[in-house]
Amino acid sequence: MWLLAEKGIEPLPFLIGAGVLVFVFLIVFLATRYKRCPANRILVIYGKGVGTQASKCIHGGGAFVWPIIQDYAYLSLEPITIDIDLTGALSKNNIRVNVPSTFTVGVSVEPTIMHAAAERILGLDIRQISTQTQDIIIGQLRLVIATLQIEEINKDREKFLTLINENVSTELRKIGLDVINVNIRDIQDESGYINAIGQKAAAEAINVAKVEVAVATRDGDTGEAKARREREVIVAQERARAIEGQKGAERDQRMAIAKLDAEGAANEAKSVRERDVAIAQQRAATEQGAKEADRTKRIAVSNYEAEAVTGENEARATIAQKNAALAEAEAEAKRRAEVARAQANQNILAAQRVEEQAKLEKEEIVRQEIDKRKMEIEAEAEAEKARRMARGEADAILARYNAEAEGIQRVLEAKAEGYRKLVAACMNRPEIAPTLLMIEKLPEIVEHQVKAISNLKIEKITVWDSGGNGTGGNTTANFLSGMIGSLPAVHELAKQAGIELPGFLGTVKASDAPQPVEVVAKPAKDSKV
Repeated sequence: MWLLAEKGIEPLPFLIGAGVLVFVFLIVFLATRYKRCPANRILVIYGKGVGTQASKCIHGGGAFVWPIIQDYAYLSLEPITIDIDLTGALSKNNIRVNVPSTFTVGVSVEPTIMHAAAERILGLDIRQISTQTQDIIIGQLRLVIATLQIEEINKDREKFLTLINENVSTELRKIGLDVINVNIRDIQDESGYINAIGQKAAAEAINVAKVEVAVATRDGDTGEAKARREREVIVAQERARAIEGQKGAERDQRMAIAKLDAEGAANEAKSVRERDVAIAQQRAATEQGAKEADRTKRIAVSNYEAEAVTGENEARATIAQKNAALAEAEAEAKRRAEVARAQANQNILAAQRVEEQAKLEKEEIVRQEIDKRKMEIEAEAEAEKARRMARGEADAILARYNAEAEGIQRVLEAKAEGYRKLVAACMNRPEIAPTLLMIEKLPEIVEHQVKAISNLKIEKITVWDSGGNGTGGNTTANFLSGMIGSLPAVHELAKQAGIELPGFLGTVKASDAPQPVEVVAKPAKDSKV
């Protein structure tokens, strides 16, 4: 204030001007931060203070965007056209179809879908949005086609479009888009099944049209013949009425003449009566006149009747001719109707032949597909069976080897325990244990030696005998002497077997060895000892 006063500036006007400038600046700043949303866009405000959601979406109107802590962007509502060239989609009856189509999509203005669009496609260009949308649409198209048979796709287009709208709209709304229009340009299949269906329908329509034309022609010819017949009948009836009228006029004429004749006769009779003189003559004349009148009348009646019969005969001849012409026309109409019916039946049979051929081709294709699938399933089943059998055999072999290993381990453990106890029983002389074990195995050794020589032809047998007690055998009392006497034979047997006996069994000198007794046996030819 003091500085302003020194410079000669009034403080109050200066403050007012400064306040006005600040107010104007504040108004301009607030106006620049107030963002309006046009009708073809969605205003997305994000940052701090937008609420519980990640952003605030506004369609129409406007909102204030705080500086520093908030920012904004726009989502376009303009429609996006996407061309889908779907090929090789597998239908429910395993026929691959091509469905080229055009989808028109756009960002929805529903609140929940607008927030989804703001979260997932804000900042993406049209090409990126089209790529995502195209992937979703192709997947849903294949899913819808897989639930429908090709006949349903071809005939019930409304149902097909409804299913596409429902499935595609559900998936697109997850990214904030909505389906505006679906245009299926064409539906084709690789096997030509749809074309065969169209040819069949066209043939059926042509056959129906031909049958209807034949029926209409037949009805027209029949109506024409009927009208002609009715006309001829009416003409004949009118002619008969004319003849009847003519006959009636002639009858009236004859009656009038007869009445006049009667009156004349009465007058003449009266004149005759008045003339007494000429009564007889007048009576005769009257009778003669009556006869003449009667003859004349009968002649006239006969002439009229002959003319009437002639007219009737002519009428009957005319009617017969008309009936013959009518019969000929009816026969011609019947013939034409039969020809048309035969032609229609021929066309129907041709269409049925085409239909049967298409049906057989379809059944053959389906049967081949079924056989192919059956062979694949059987091959997979055989492979799985072989894998499981191999796995089971491997498990069985492993279990058997484990059991054998466990058994061998237990046998070895038992043998080890037995050997340990045997060594303990030898009273600190472990060299006795092998001898005892060898003595246990002597019967097996002898058995194997016997088996080894069982098939040999032996001509000489040497027998060692330790002597006896005079009765031909050893007794219990002479057991020790018998055992000692058997030692040379044991040493000889061990020598033959390549076994070295322990020292406590002693040694056999050459002089102490018993002299072998040679027994020469001459076995029979081809016999075995």
